Amino acid sequence: MAGSCTLPLSYKIQNSFVPSLCISKASPAFPMRTSTQFPSRFLTHACFKSKSTTLSVSAAGTSFTWDDVLRISQPESLPDDPSDISGFFQKVKICNRGSEKQSEFLPFVIEDEIVGYLHNGFAQHLKRFKDVFFFPRDDSYGGRIGAHVTLHPMLGKPEDRTGAVGDVVKCLGEELIPGIRNEAYGVQMNGYIERNGQKLLWIGKRSQGKATYPGMLDQLVAGGLPHGIACGENLVKECEEEAGIPRSIANEAIPVGAVSYMDIDGYRYKRDVLFCYDLKLPESFRPENQDGEVDSFKLIPARHVANVIRRTQFFKPNCSLVIIDFLFRHGYMKPEHFGYLDLLQSLRSGDCS
Repeated sequence: MAGSCTLPLSYKIQNSFVPSLCISKASPAFPMRTSTQFPSRFLTHACFKSKSTTLSVSAAGTSFTWDDVLRISQPESLPDDPSDISGFFQKVKICNRGSEKQSEFLPFVIEDEIVGYLHNGFAQHLKRFKDVFFFPRDDSYGGRIGAHVTLHPMLGKPEDRTGAVGDVVKCLGEELIPGIRNEAYGVQMNGYIERNGQKLLWIGKRSQGKATYPGMLDQLVAGGLPHGIACGENLVKECEEEAGIPRSIANEAIPVGAVSYMDIDGYRYKRDVLFCYDLKLPESFRPENQDGEVDSFKLIPARHVANVIRRTQFFKPNCSLVIIDFLFRHGYMKPEHFGYLDLLQSLRSGDCS
């Protein structure tokens, strides 16, 4: 093995394996400080035009106020057609980039199961770690360049595999792997109340200190799914940490399905599955963040939240998918809307295997 790196097989991490060596890059959603009229790059429809309405964003391209959100959420703020769901399709597309680049990746196989994919360019760096990675020359797993990646047969136990791969990650360093997020699965919850016959969603605004998507809008509760914890229990934990929801209320959350997507960006290949939950909250409830990851919350009518998603890029991209799913299930999407079935199907574009 090149360099001074050694890979002791006794090194242990709680996760059973690293599903893929993914380079995670924060993607700025907005330009630098500017004040602009609708339409702008913050909006999703080129046909939206209003000379009287302006929107300001600042700092690292992700700073906007609740006033901006509430203003653009109003039906009368832009002369668009509520039945036009093309803005929702654009949000799905943002989460499903790069499908034409799948041929650049090798299947990463553990115990005859594909657990992830490695870019061929990055895989070249792993070939020097011969006591960790093995590159069989066959297409048994659909590798389009006649190979796949697996781990050395001596790494028989999950903790040995994880430890060895973990040491490779540390050895390669930040220059080659600027970030790893081991969150192929997650839980996301729509928290809402009912008032006068309409549903209102609690929306969070992410802390500016977040490493990814700082300052953007988010579900009331969301988080990655760690190894060794069930979805329901993880959701209860996230409810307390992110919104101060006590277990007695969080246990009432209803599992309602999942959304999935596949996103390729450079050497990163994300195959995410988000398990979705709905929680009807008492009207008197007020969320309070406990872990510093959420700056503030706002209660917004679901129809107005739909406008924000259609018209802007204020939401963290995958959160838009979860809310679009909510809109379908609660009757805000109509079969008469052009593209209804295509949009419904697109919410599960990813590989859930």
